[in-house]
Amino acid sequence: MVDDEAPARKRLLDLLAKDRDVGRILEAKNGVDAVALIQDAHPDVVFLDVQMPGVDGFGVIDALGAENMPLTVFVTAYDQFALQAFEAEAVDYLLKPFGDSRYEKTMERVKKRLNEIRADSASDVNSFGPELLKLAARRAKPGEIWNWIVVKKKDATHLVMTQDIDWIEAAGVYVTLHVGGEELLYRAGLATVASRLDPFGFVRIHRSSVVNLKSIAFLERRSHGEFEVALKDGTRLMLSRSYREEVETMLGQSL
Repeated sequence: MVDDEAPARKRLLDLLAKDRDVGRILEAKNGVDAVALIQDAHPDVVFLDVQMPGVDGFGVIDALGAENMPLTVFVTAYDQFALQAFEAEAVDYLLKPFGDSRYEKTMERVKKRLNEIRADSASDVNSFGPELLKLAARRAKPGEIWNWIVVKKKDATHLVMTQDIDWIEAAGVYVTLHVGGEELLYRAGLATVASRLDPFGFVRIHRSSVVNLKSIAFLERRSHGEFEVALKDGTRLMLSRSYREEVETMLGQSL
């Protein structure tokens, strides 16, 4: 649950703690913390406040990308954001203050949607073919897979070829593009950028970094199943255990 107001978090915490179907409950006090928490913990559901200092609820979605968000329930004292919430494909819109019965209706919707998702996943045992067709369709549509990233610096707009990017680093609601020793700031979350890159050229190695395969010099084994990724420019990055399988799938062989 994401809310900058402690009483609001306490209200939800008390309700969720009574539900036997609810497991681990995580809290974030602002949008920046929420982005990091969602990337790290991959929760099933997020209860997301709209208005927060700095990065608001919709800023969290922009940073992660709507396609990478868990099931989302907006929780807010303002009803004017309902249309935006609908466009963000929210499961529900809880208007503060809400009663127990209204909360229970929300949870019914959440659980029904989660069951549908799990049923779809269980039946889709041979999804590689359809996924490949989707990728081919994306490649055929201009702009779906980024060959260029538009970076604005002062009064100039630069076109950066994605194939020239060595690696990309998460920086809150921004990313830093590392291009031939130069660092360029781009306003978008890492998950959003990663979803638009060529999946045969770039791979995520950590929750905070994506690497161009052509920029890798070698991988050096570390402890506990982790590897250090050495780039050709001398940069050293960590391949975390949680992304090792993704890298091996990309390479088609074990490390």
